[in-house]
Amino acid sequence: MAVAIRAMLSKLTAPMPKSADPPLTQPFVFQPIFMERLWGGRRLETLYDKRIPAGTRVGESWEIVDRPEAQSVVQNGPLRGLTLHNLWLEHRKEIFGEVVDAKRFPLLIKILDAQEKLSLQVHPPPSVAADLGTEAKTEFWYVTDAADSAEIYVGMKKQTSRREIEEALETGTVKEHLHRISIRAGDAMFLPSGRLHAIGAGTVIIEIQQNSDTTYRVFDWDRCDAEGNRRGLHIKEALQSINFEDYEPKLVQPEGESLVRHSIFEVEKWTLSKERAVSSEGTLAIVGCLSGELSCAGVALKPGEFFLVPANLRDRELRPQADKTSLLRVTIPD
Repeated sequence: MAVAIRAMLSKLTAPMPKSADPPLTQPFVFQPIFMERLWGGRRLETLYDKRIPAGTRVGESWEIVDRPEAQSVVQNGPLRGLTLHNLWLEHRKEIFGEVVDAKRFPLLIKILDAQEKLSLQVHPPPSVAADLGTEAKTEFWYVTDAADSAEIYVGMKKQTSRREIEEALETGTVKEHLHRISIRAGDAMFLPSGRLHAIGAGTVIIEIQQNSDTTYRVFDWDRCDAEGNRRGLHIKEALQSINFEDYEPKLVQPEGESLVRHSIFEVEKWTLSKERAVSSEGTLAIVGCLSGELSCAGVALKPGEFFLVPANLRDRELRPQADKTSLLRVTIPD
């Protein structure tokens, strides 16, 4: 699958000639990119009717991404066939507005299907990432589906010391020091870089994250792949990255519609009972449908689907098309 993606990208990411900006009349819908994972399953097919490849355990659906190894491709409108990176380079202001100047679109949106536990992992803070020559990563989880016994692992139990973690990694007992939280659909968790974390089995999560793919695995539950090999760990880098004062963090407590406000992204949950402007003109917004159905400028969204509303789109009204319509709205702070 990865080989096929690379072959597509060699064509899709070629430089595009400068051209006049086409009129923006609709939100952008992108083709999801499915990633096979050891811990994945087929829940995205049954829950969201996604057409995932037969016989594969899909763990991640990359919905909006601008990475060297993976590119979202526009499915609709006059810019159909262009990648998100093409849009970022060639139509920055009219599509993205006054956002941070960066080489690539700064966010990555995924849906994760964890039918088994993910590895215990950590992402490096900016200072550590700079020293290691990698990318920092802060992220946010919104739970859309969870088994009765579903849980997440975030941070450490109170009064756990760095030395205890180091010893536990050597003896394979690190799970005894992790802070566990039972979860259900509708729960959310903010994960700043440096926070130890893992998603438990039986969970589907929307992940909104900094555009980074740097992950340091700390512990993989003694799991082996199909060939009987254990996945590599990154203990040295992880120990540099872990916040050892991160004790027993709590689930997000919403403040009205706001779930998280951070310098990288802001996320709100809306219940849509009548039409409503997604954002002021000149401001980009990403919308993910949670329940019901909604539309904007003739483009419909069902649960598990996303679109990107350009900054200069004139018709910015989100319109509910079914009862009990709810959504996540993601924006990038000025």
